Amino acid sequence: MVRIAVIGCGIIGASIAFELSRFRELQVTVFDKQPPARACTGAALGVLMGVISHKTKGRNWFLRERSLRDYETLIPELESITGRKIPFNKQGILMLFSEDEDLNKWENLAAVRESQGWKLEMWDARSAGDRCPYLYLNDNIIAAVYSPQDRQVDPTALTLALVDAAGKNKVDFEFGEAVNIWCEATAAVQETQEGEQGKGNNLTGLCRVKTSAGSRDFDWLVVAAGLGSPALTASLNRSIDIRPVLGQAVHLRLPNPLKNTDFAPVITCDDVHIVPLGNREFWVGATVEFPETNGEIVPNSDMLSEVMVRAIALCPALAEAEIVKQWSGLRPRPEGRPAPIIDRLPGNSNILIASGHYRNGVLLAPATARSIRETVLQ
Repeated sequence: MVRIAVIGCGIIGASIAFELSRFRELQVTVFDKQPPARACTGAALGVLMGVISHKTKGRNWFLRERSLRDYETLIPELESITGRKIPFNKQGILMLFSEDEDLNKWENLAAVRESQGWKLEMWDARSAGDRCPYLYLNDNIIAAVYSPQDRQVDPTALTLALVDAAGKNKVDFEFGEAVNIWCEATAAVQETQEGEQGKGNNLTGLCRVKTSAGSRDFDWLVVAAGLGSPALTASLNRSIDIRPVLGQAVHLRLPNPLKNTDFAPVITCDDVHIVPLGNREFWVGATVEFPETNGEIVPNSDMLSEVMVRAIALCPALAEAEIVKQWSGLRPRPEGRPAPIIDRLPGNSNILIASGHYRNGVLLAPATARSIRETVLQ
């Protein structure tokens, strides 16, 4: 048996655990100091902006396209295995444009997507208003693009289903335990780093995970701990630079249904998302808040208020909604390199990093899991 430790059980760690659980020759253990789907996963809106993104080639588009295709089969598979219902909106994303938007670039993107086998539909403002009569489209809204193949999924429900399904496939989960890690390969590199021999080598050695229950050795270690990843890798003298970006959102409930809610895509405009949940409920978000110069990051109530003002301007009925919940979460953003980090830790061939997904953790989770599986089994 090949022994694999996964550190972190947000959407990324849970996806990796389930993907690896499909292979009987792999013995997987997942560690997290808190229950699953906390931290950034529990704060995500789950909007899967793949086709509607301007990523058209390279790794970023490859990961987005792979994940979108995987989601179409993954959700029903998990529901069948676990008996859980995973809210999965398949009615697409409708993006509204103000008068200063360059529509030519969107027409070009639609042509590229058609050549790739995906759909984007350019609508004028009147068509958008006819399809979504609950929207208020003033003179500043001049057009829209509709992406029927993009999706939205409940991140918490999805993560819990992944954990449940992986558990049925004999994955062990250990929650409530802080971990320390050590690797023979790192120790070997440290011993030789002052000389020429061994410099820059990617060595392979047993990885040790220590909790309050004791120490265990593994053949592979996957660090999927989000903002906890830098501290873990620092213990190996190979720290990665991932920094927090805060996002706030709000859960609303309307007193009455909206008009024509048979068509209920995610509505987005200028980075404000209105996410229909059914039963007259919506998520609205999200802010993008960077740390202060001293590194401190505190939710800014004015920024969330501004998001709500802009959401109500698009959908006036939201002004009558009651607030069910208001929350914030920290997203892990790599510093000085593109998100996400899916790679071997330098100097350690059997330590893999799957972290730093920033605002696309839910979108890229299936593709990340497949990339990790391919590395382990290659």
